[in-house]
Amino acid sequence: MSFLYNVLIHLAAPVAILVQLWRGLRDPSYRGGLGERFGFGPAIAGPVIWVHAVSVGEVQAAQPLVAQLRRRHPAYKVLLTTVTPTGAARARLLFGDQVLLRYVPFDLPGAVRRFFDRVQPKLAMILETELWPNLYGECGRRSVPLVLASARVSPRSVGKYRRLMSLFRKTLSYGIVIAAQSEPDAERFRSIGATPDRTHVTGNIKFDFQPPEGIEALGRRWRDENLPGRPVWVAGSTHEGEEGIVLDAHRRVLERFPDALLILVPRHPQRFEVVRNLLAKRHEAAAFRSAGTAPPPGSRVLLGDTMGELMKFYAAADVAFVAGSLVPIGGHNLLEPASVGLPVLTGPHNFNGEEIAGLLVDAGAALVVSDTQQLAESVSRLLGDAELRKVMGTAGKAVLDSNRGALDRLLTLVDPLLA
Repeated sequence: MSFLYNVLIHLAAPVAILVQLWRGLRDPSYRGGLGERFGFGPAIAGPVIWVHAVSVGEVQAAQPLVAQLRRRHPAYKVLLTTVTPTGAARARLLFGDQVLLRYVPFDLPGAVRRFFDRVQPKLAMILETELWPNLYGECGRRSVPLVLASARVSPRSVGKYRRLMSLFRKTLSYGIVIAAQSEPDAERFRSIGATPDRTHVTGNIKFDFQPPEGIEALGRRWRDENLPGRPVWVAGSTHEGEEGIVLDAHRRVLERFPDALLILVPRHPQRFEVVRNLLAKRHEAAAFRSAGTAPPPGSRVLLGDTMGELMKFYAAADVAFVAGSLVPIGGHNLLEPASVGLPVLTGPHNFNGEEIAGLLVDAGAALVVSDTQQLAESVSRLLGDAELRKVMGTAGKAVLDSNRGALDRLLTLVDPLLA
């Protein structure tokens, strides 16, 4: 099975390169880092802790982990790898020069060996779950401890892994420490070959997220200066197919609240221009955050076409809709708006964070909407009921507070590996 896997991944490599180059024609951020994806890059001197966070959500979740690793193990450098340019951009905003940053290599044997030769990590940590046989195998061959942090296997994925049981049983047999989000996740890992005595339940470190210091005051001040007296709701991290639904819902909201403003924030910066064109095609009265000026009084939509401001927009708003959930993307981080006391709306597709969505819904902090009508009705209801917004916002913060501690439990597994 390993031989077949390597044959297939070598066949897939040229396709991956072509996809990278094709994306680079439209988005310059995809043009860099190709050498790093084949394991090239400068050698790193000194002991290294390697943390892998695939994209924006995992990079955000890694922030408290990286801070604790740097505090508890100051002799080590921290290398953060990502897969996507948006993840890399978010990492640069969050960490600056506090960490080393590069793209993770393709799971080709040669690329993986070159990466390890240059980095020589003393510990590898992968957030959530990406099962890469060659990368894991190289950790085993070089006796590099590997920890899967906040690890999860969705019910829809476990059947696929079981069909490749012989490959993943070997992959998971290299002494890997699995810090699972929940007991069902831990059991699914055991069912595909994880070692039971190295499989632990530590929880989801996303619950240890702390909003940037002073962000609520910053949001209120920005709103007072730019949107005085206007009802405001945010649609955060939208994907293709969602902007039209959100804009249709906003037109219904305007029937009840004529001065309401929608702050529309696409997930990926390469889609900013696409959404600008959509707004123009629909003849929306839109302003653009990149202009750097306050939205004119007649504007009904503010396009968040800048990077790193979503938390400020959440802190400035009355209601948050977290996208990637009206289409089958899997949903994005519901805890970000909850952390600043906002009532949260989400679509039905939350398989990337089912536990978090369930806890927030059960606590009365979040509502699930499935279409334009439900989204419009829920936004309108919340904009018109300050007490309900307060109750839901308080419930969201309580969910966060009561589920913290996963990071400490994870670090009790990590610290001995670095001793």
